[in-house]
Amino acid sequence: MTRLEARHLAQLEFAEVSRALRALSSAYVERRHTAIAAGRVLDTAGKRAAFALYYGPLHFVAASQVLAALGVPRGERDAIPRPVLDLGCGTGAVGAAVAVWTGARRVHGIDVHPWAIGEARATYASVGLDAALTRASVAHVHRPKAPAFIVAGYVANELPDRERTLLLRVLLDAVRHGSDLLVIEPLSGRAAPWWPEWVEAFTPTGARADTWNLTLEPPELTRRLGRAAGLTPTSAKLRTIAVLRS
Repeated sequence: MTRLEARHLAQLEFAEVSRALRALSSAYVERRHTAIAAGRVLDTAGKRAAFALYYGPLHFVAASQVLAALGVPRGERDAIPRPVLDLGCGTGAVGAAVAVWTGARRVHGIDVHPWAIGEARATYASVGLDAALTRASVAHVHRPKAPAFIVAGYVANELPDRERTLLLRVLLDAVRHGSDLLVIEPLSGRAAPWWPEWVEAFTPTGARADTWNLTLEPPELTRRLGRAAGLTPTSAKLRTIAVLRS
């Protein structure tokens, strides 16, 4: 958080970032697909700073709580656990949370947005991960050659229907070949009307589907930004699909 604050508030005032956070939240909630398709979600420095300082930390904290609630064991670095494949990595927060929790040393982040790639690289480095980054659509990824811990955090809802179907096929193939999987999405039905189809598709693989109403303890700056923007940074409603073998 110290590095994030130094980087993103060097030329922006707190009030500017909180205003941008309100606009960013509105784009996600009210005009999700239109804004994403038009590339307006991260089109200003203020919005990028808001995403990094608010949504990134919340996603890290929420993912960590979900991993604990799912009973995923805390790993040790010398155990050489599976590498993390972070699909639609954004700032890298969810992939970093999984890697830190499981003790993974390596992470591969994939995202279509050039700013996200740079931000994820900094996030992974901050927790000591050996990282590879690829700029690409997650709809066109291939199944990992060796089993991995695949994370798809808050990304499937942003894809057009055809691309989301392609992603589903790849994830099912990966799970059938031994990979672990954690899909995280907002609980909102508007964001994920396709969710029941995914739950049905993964059920034969032994997946579990859950909904979560989490109480969060975010960093102080994240808390202040959220409150200034009229948001609730201390809670999150999520849904997950998890296939956990390792």
